Amino acid sequence: MDKLSLEYLMEKMRNNKIEFDEDLVSKAYYYTKDAHKGQLRNSGEEYFIHPINVCLILIDLNMDEATIIAGMLHDVIEDTEATFEDIEREFSHEIAVLVDGVTKLKRLKFRSKQESQAENIRKMVMAMANDIRVIIIKLADRLHNMRTLEYMTKAKQFEKATETVEIYAPLAHRLGISTIKWELEDLSLRYLEPETYYELVESIAMKRAERESFIASIMEILKDNIAELGFEADITGRPKHIYSIYNKIKKQNKTFDQIFDLTAIRVIVNTVKDCYSVLGVVHSLWKPIQGRFKDYIAMPKANMYQSLHTTVVGPKGEIFEVQIRTWDMHKTAEYGIAAHWKYKEGRTKKDNFDEKLQWLRLLMDWQKDLKDSKEFMETLKGDFFSDEVYVFSPKGDVIGLPSGSTPIDFAYRVHSAVGNHCVGAKIDGRIVPINTKLKNGNIVEILTSPNSSGPSIDWLKIVKSTQARTKIRQWFKKSKRDENIVKGRDVLEKEVKRQGFQFNEILKDDWLETVSKRLSFNSLDDLFASIGYGSTPLTQVMPKLKELHKKYYKTEKSINDLSIAGHAKNKTRSAQGIKFEGVDNLEVKFAKCCNPVPGDEILGYITRGRGVSIHRTDCPNMAHIDNDRIMPVEWDDTKDSIYNVHLNVLAYDRVGYLANISKIILDLGLNISSLSARINKDKTFLIDILVEIRDKEQIDELFKKIMNVDGTIKIYRVKA
Repeated sequence: MDKLSLEYLMEKMRNNKIEFDEDLVSKAYYYTKDAHKGQLRNSGEEYFIHPINVCLILIDLNMDEATIIAGMLHDVIEDTEATFEDIEREFSHEIAVLVDGVTKLKRLKFRSKQESQAENIRKMVMAMANDIRVIIIKLADRLHNMRTLEYMTKAKQFEKATETVEIYAPLAHRLGISTIKWELEDLSLRYLEPETYYELVESIAMKRAERESFIASIMEILKDNIAELGFEADITGRPKHIYSIYNKIKKQNKTFDQIFDLTAIRVIVNTVKDCYSVLGVVHSLWKPIQGRFKDYIAMPKANMYQSLHTTVVGPKGEIFEVQIRTWDMHKTAEYGIAAHWKYKEGRTKKDNFDEKLQWLRLLMDWQKDLKDSKEFMETLKGDFFSDEVYVFSPKGDVIGLPSGSTPIDFAYRVHSAVGNHCVGAKIDGRIVPINTKLKNGNIVEILTSPNSSGPSIDWLKIVKSTQARTKIRQWFKKSKRDENIVKGRDVLEKEVKRQGFQFNEILKDDWLETVSKRLSFNSLDDLFASIGYGSTPLTQVMPKLKELHKKYYKTEKSINDLSIAGHAKNKTRSAQGIKFEGVDNLEVKFAKCCNPVPGDEILGYITRGRGVSIHRTDCPNMAHIDNDRIMPVEWDDTKDSIYNVHLNVLAYDRVGYLANISKIILDLGLNISSLSARINKDKTFLIDILVEIRDKEQIDELFKKIMNVDGTIKIYRVKA
């Protein structure tokens, strides 16, 4: 039977005992086929094969009818003329919401590919908080795309594989869906480090016969000894996944020959009691390695995983791992959240399923406070996708925290009030410093006082979890809000004065309200408080005010001409393409740390004995500089000067790439001051270019042409 046929799909659903309406599934099948008619994949095959394969993956996960149909329709809104309303009318509101949750934010314009990725991930997070099935569909979609990644360009392969191993594989791990997690990781490694991947595949194959013989003998001994206990057990040998071996080699700095536990013995029994009985047998037969026993039955992982893990030494000194679990635990280990799917009509109370998604609610809480897309992605990878440490509360509750967490992280995970009133901590009954790093199995008790003055700002340097960091910042923002509002307005007024404006001509209430809304604040006081607290730098506020000022006054004069007009002693002067106010014989130098060019927002830094250094306003070296040594400057449009710009290009290593880049630069009539390249371990290479240009428009044109070259991953200007 054709695996892409409707008959095969329905037969598979019946075999997996999934309840479904044949007419509805049939309607979705032909609706999808018709919607994607004429569309082709990069392989040249009909696009329709992709949504059907996504469906088959969802059926393997035993998902419900609505999820399977949404998986079939998941690209219809994004890639065809069909709308949300069409899906809702033809199928149901439930299915339309699921499809919309998976659909990318293609219709919105983003400043960069990184911002686009971050906002699409953020949208997916919000959608899956309402319905976890959204991310399960997305994982099935990504898995099939990774299985067919060979038809994409090298640059696209690298980009997708990186995103998969950094975002989607960790998400699958968080949801406990190991069958998808391992395959995503192995496929990513295949494209990120192909030589390493195929070397490992070859090395594993060479040892297969020897390893299989050893495992067979171990399984036979274990089978005979378990039989004497009077219950049945399913014993299998499970080879380690390639990415798992790669990680062990990389983290432990070992060679392949030094990795002994390439295979784990898995024992599946009927009851929890049987699990511990088998553990006793294993430890009586072979010597356990100290520190390598993990009881995930008593202390399950946050993704619901339960099993006993022990590493032992075999009869001839061989090291191998034994995993022991029940059938229910095995199902959860393979399919995670999908195995526990209980989406039933009329479910009103919270149950165990809801508790397993506590991490998702935490994710929703802190993402509201992260407006910057870069910060959102870094926090997502560093907090929710990092290794975890599991500790106990005094009542015996298990709490998972990012590896490296301290008692303060624990306190804020319990409750904000506990964190804010924390004055000390006990670990395993002993008072410890609050910066002590927690270890698996610690019993943590927080000491509080109602007279506590609140958290210390220094705690921000100690805590590891985003939740704790966010709550501490919120406390300072709230407790000193009035003070920060006054401070923020004062800071802005001083900056306005420093740049030569008069308050009444630029600090107009309606302009400030406009800037406030552009920066996603609910009120003007929120903006001032954020400036006063230091969360919002003036480099985000002033350019927007100046833009409104320029439109209102409809002038191309420098901002200082308007505010200080009529004062003869403050005539505008020019040097080396820069305009400044009222000072003769100034030596002007362009800062090499940020290489400003016409079109960039700039400022002048008065150096000691070396004139004025011109920097971009977003230059990292100007972030904490003394404002008294800053002077307003502007580009002199009448000058025709040449400026050096420092660029980096990250690209996939291919023959002729460097020649293509050089030709583009020369065709644009630009001069290359210097050019060098170095190969990275991941088979990419970094090109370092110093090029002469006249204005920012030339940089924009150069960026555009280089990004269109096959193999380019990204290009950016180098900052200090």
